[in-house]
Amino acid sequence: MKLKILAISSLVALPLFAQTANAARVTVTIQNTTHGIHFTPFLVAAHDANTSLFTTGQPASANLQAMAEGGNISGLSADVQAASGLVVENPAAGLLAPGASTTTSVINTDGTNNNYLSIVSMLLPTNDAFAGLNSWKIPDTAGTYTININAYDAGTEANDELITGGGAPGAAGIPVAPGGNGGTGGTGVATVDANTNVHIHRGSLGDDNPTGGKSDLDNTVHRWLNPVVRATITVEI
Repeated sequence: MKLKILAISSLVALPLFAQTANAARVTVTIQNTTHGIHFTPFLVAAHDANTSLFTTGQPASANLQAMAEGGNISGLSADVQAASGLVVENPAAGLLAPGASTTTSVINTDGTNNNYLSIVSMLLPTNDAFAGLNSWKIPDTAGTYTININAYDAGTEANDELITGGGAPGAAGIPVAPGGNGGTGGTGVATVDANTNVHIHRGSLGDDNPTGGKSDLDNTVHRWLNPVVRATITVEI
């Protein structure tokens, strides 16, 4: 198959289903390409052109906020299904660890409307960072397509980098450091988020003080740069 590489400002690599102009089998493999970041359960969605999970430069919806701050994909999943879209929830059956990948497939039967693909997942440990592929047009040509996905800041919470167990919308702090390598006693990196719209994330800063400093994140483990996920999508017509 012809390999096509596309540069996309969006999220992580995952298997999924989708619809094209003709009935198609779409297989998606999502790979975590970071050094020390875990991803909460992914949502993979095939939907029409009028549906979008997020829009850069605009405020996050309440359901996007719930996903970006606490990993809750139920609201976004319901939004897609209400628009007659297709969803795959949690294909990795839990967190996706650094270097790990997960794959999912779906066979489309009508091939009429759900020909756009979106993928989202929260980054841990962060305050409100999420990987996002937004409304990628599923090709009507068979082939394998590789997309590098960026992480976005939902703009709903200050990036204080403090592990407090928070995770509910509006509750400050990071829910957890899944690798067990978070610190304590930080005073906070930021107290406000100047850009309250969805935007490209600046990355975590961290520090080298496990029991103090400004951040509870380890700058040798938790720092990351975009892209953070690689999605390999195979379309069979």
